[in-house]
Amino acid sequence: MEYDDERSGGFEPLKYFANNPHQGRIVLGLISSKFPQLEDKDAIKARIQEAAQYVPLERLCLSPQCGFASTEEGNIMTEAQQWDKVRLVEEIAKDVWGED
Repeated sequence: MEYDDERSGGFEPLKYFANNPHQGRIVLGLISSKFPQLEDKDAIKARIQEAAQYVPLERLCLSPQCGFASTEEGNIMTEAQQWDKVRLVEEIAKDVWGED
């Protein structure tokens, strides 16, 4: 689910997944693939905790909000910047959910 900007709205709709008998995972697209600037780790962690008010933390995941070539021309980002974003996702995930 894309949540990388204000336009994306809040996490309130996640409440409909809280008691879902399938108990799947919800992937939060909190890292923008549109811009090369790295997101603030603490801000992303706070957003994850906000989502965890509606769905248990162990059912949440983190990812970029879209692929890095979401248009025909691709996004204006170098390959190195894309890898920086991927590493950021990994670092935050380890901080929030541990090494597993």
